[in-house]
Amino acid sequence: MHTPSGNVPRAGILLSLACFMVVVAGIQAASSILVPFLLSVFVAVAVSPPLFWMERKKIPSGLAVLVIVFGVLLLFLLLISIITGTIEAFTKSIPLYQERLEALVSSVVPLLQQAHIDINNETLLNVVNPGRMMTFLGAFLSRLGGIFTNTFFIILTVVFILLEASGFSVKLQAAIGDENASKAGFQRIASGIRHYLAIKSSTSFVTGAVIYVGLKIFGVDFPAIWALIAFIFNFVPNIGSIIAAVPAILLALVQLGPMTALMVGILYVVTNVSIGNLIEPRVMGSGVGLSSLVVFLSLAFWGWIMGPVGMILSVPLTMALKITLEAQDDTRWIAILLGPEKEARAHLKEAENEA
Repeated sequence: MHTPSGNVPRAGILLSLACFMVVVAGIQAASSILVPFLLSVFVAVAVSPPLFWMERKKIPSGLAVLVIVFGVLLLFLLLISIITGTIEAFTKSIPLYQERLEALVSSVVPLLQQAHIDINNETLLNVVNPGRMMTFLGAFLSRLGGIFTNTFFIILTVVFILLEASGFSVKLQAAIGDENASKAGFQRIASGIRHYLAIKSSTSFVTGAVIYVGLKIFGVDFPAIWALIAFIFNFVPNIGSIIAAVPAILLALVQLGPMTALMVGILYVVTNVSIGNLIEPRVMGSGVGLSSLVVFLSLAFWGWIMGPVGMILSVPLTMALKITLEAQDDTRWIAILLGPEKEARAHLKEAENEA
């Protein structure tokens, strides 16, 4: 029986969508295992250049991996100690901050009444619930600390990934068969992610350092943790800097008053605009190869599937997916849609030249 040609693409698209939904559901169900594994992969990719450099200097692979892992372990232990100490100190200070916030809210009521806004103290306290806001900040810090709870598993996985790194491209070539295509595709994914992580880590470190110095000058409590949050959430595109600024501004408002909170807000705006909009694009060069809309949608998509870690890794994950789709003729059109307009124009020009 002859099948009309118009039905085949539609059936193929429906089948692809069904498979996609099954894969997404599987990833979401296995996120508790997948999240630390993905963190391990990206940590391994980020630290692989010094590993390969040491191997080129004839340093034994085992010793090189040991040096890298020791450095990563020290970094993780430092982060855990900072977060744990901050959570404990912040939890003890919550009642004091709550009292100050209640007093601040109560002082706003006369000003609103003078502006002919009919509201009383109790109503405003119900709307701006101090206890809920302080609990939110405490939960936010606890959730951040939860990212690093699987430290042992992450470090152990990084060790095995680095030990296998030198021979992985050979295995990939043998599995796929096309040596040139598989090696080129793997190298593009690895180099693209390394370039992005290197640039983003550098600019995020500068952002965190500036935030730390500024908050220290203003006298805001726990400047180290807010600087760390600024560093981590600088990896989250579009909204990361806003998320990072909220708890520090709120704490400055409660601890030091509206004027200091305003100054802290200006500090975050100036820092993120100057580094994120002026310095980072110049250093990043051609960018991440994704359209602005895709970057925003990938943030929502990976965040929905894997939570905060998915938001942090949304860009490199989408970059890897795009490069993988480019390698296949059947899926190259999806990669073109994910990319910026200039890449689409380049493809059109290339097609015209070939014609």
